[in-house]
Amino acid sequence: MASPSPPELRPPRRSKHPSRTDPLGAFGFNNPKAAFALALLAADAVLVSLIIAYVPYTKIDWDAYMSQITGFLGGERDYGNLKGDTGPLVYPAGFLYVYSFLQYVTGGDVYPAQLPWWALSLLCLSKRVHSIFVLRLFNDCFAMTLLHAAIAALLCQKWHLGLVIFSGAVSIKMNVLLFAPPLLLLMLKAMDIFGVVSALACAALVQILLGLPFLLSYPIAYISRAFNLGRIFIHFWSVNFKFVPEPVFVSKGFALSLLLAHLVLLTAFAHYRWCKHEGGLLNFVLSIFESLKLRFALTSSHSFPKSHGGSSKILKKEYIVSTMFAGNFIGILCARSLHYQFYSWYFYSLPYLLWRAPFPTLLRIILFFGVELCWNIYPSNFYSSLVLLGLHLLLLWGIWHAPPEYPYADDKSSMQDKDE
Repeated sequence: MASPSPPELRPPRRSKHPSRTDPLGAFGFNNPKAAFALALLAADAVLVSLIIAYVPYTKIDWDAYMSQITGFLGGERDYGNLKGDTGPLVYPAGFLYVYSFLQYVTGGDVYPAQLPWWALSLLCLSKRVHSIFVLRLFNDCFAMTLLHAAIAALLCQKWHLGLVIFSGAVSIKMNVLLFAPPLLLLMLKAMDIFGVVSALACAALVQILLGLPFLLSYPIAYISRAFNLGRIFIHFWSVNFKFVPEPVFVSKGFALSLLLAHLVLLTAFAHYRWCKHEGGLLNFVLSIFESLKLRFALTSSHSFPKSHGGSSKILKKEYIVSTMFAGNFIGILCARSLHYQFYSWYFYSLPYLLWRAPFPTLLRIILFFGVELCWNIYPSNFYSSLVLLGLHLLLLWGIWHAPPEYPYADDKSSMQDKDE
């Protein structure tokens, strides 16, 4: 029998975690995809610097934001008295805290605030999104940044943390609520009903704490202004539905029709796509009630297993992203008015949704740049808004016909996720 080799001649053991032995691996530098993403970020950082240096800032909402912040910092707590050049303040309290911080670090000047270190690599592909984030500093930028942070937490199965961040995003701008229906469905799949209730309570607590100075002083003014769902947008600024005559555009009938379409599409996707593996939406809801009924029965009979951990399950990352992005896109499609800054609401999800759809690559690229072109036509017109609607409908058709994903991770991957 051969004698064992000396320790110094033995090959080193391969670590289960490469990042512990390879410092580059800790940051993903040896991954070609990660290296390419970093190169995109570096290139976009240079591009953003050039935009700030050479493209004039467009005065749209920044001065109005600073006027509203000045009143808040001056001690005003009545939302009815917080106004700017563009009108009264109509965003929840989180908006005030974010822009108060920006005013503190920039002195109210726009140039020092134009530092989008959080810019994603996808920004390299859109002139309009660069304009929204770098030149105009809309609150949509901060709301969507927090929203993406919330999704990142959900991908790590951190549901309570995700709901807290999600609520913070809602406190800046309520368009984030378009993600709420698919998010609720994901929560019901990932947690038992008590986990869902506690996560929603955490989200509600965030809203209460952020709005507390206004709720204690002028609660009616705050709630009516910050959470006004009945606002009517100006027809001229609409990027979509510009082909609809203005009397129809501002009518309640048109708004109710779009709301009905939104609900029907969400229900159809939930029943036939997102809950397909549970036998449909109705069967899924009934299974929740049956599980809850069984749990109460076991608890009341004192036979509830001590080791029982609830019905928490690990959801696949792809399923979470697909459901969230598709649900938000349905809301975009059915929105009565999309202003130019609203492009940021779904731009980041476009490549993912296009590659989920069963389209040839050439068609995906055409659709992507077609949407970009429609958003860069100013002012929007009959034809650009009609083309945008057609592109949206084609993409919705593709999402509908995408292969349905099994929502749950297998036992092996579930255990790995729990261990990590």
